[in-house]
Amino acid sequence: MSQIEEFNEYRSRMNERIMSYDNKVIKRFFNLDTNAYAEGALDVKTKEMLGLVASMVLRCDDCIKYHLGKSFEEGVTDEEVFEVFSIANLVGGSIVIPHFRRAVEYWEELKAQKA
Repeated sequence: MSQIEEFNEYRSRMNERIMSYDNKVIKRFFNLDTNAYAEGALDVKTKEMLGLVASMVLRCDDCIKYHLGKSFEEGVTDEEVFEVFSIANLVGGSIVIPHFRRAVEYWEELKAQKA
């Protein structure tokens, strides 16, 4: 199983489990997150790239994978994603570099999976 399949399967399985507890606050938080990335004054592609920068600066590997996948689905190019990476590294500093490495690896796997 590829890291993409593993990540998506785990995320889906655990989200279903979390929702099964029927906690109103958690459901509202998840809904807020979903709605924040919906089309609005900014298009979905731009919002996903913003989410990717924030995730890299906050050093959340799961968040990085999620936003890389969504960015890929939205048609982000290599040139665009590397500009996103450059901004994240500039804002976050050298501590972002290990996450940047993993992000590049995941991005390349997304591209290879499509080919």
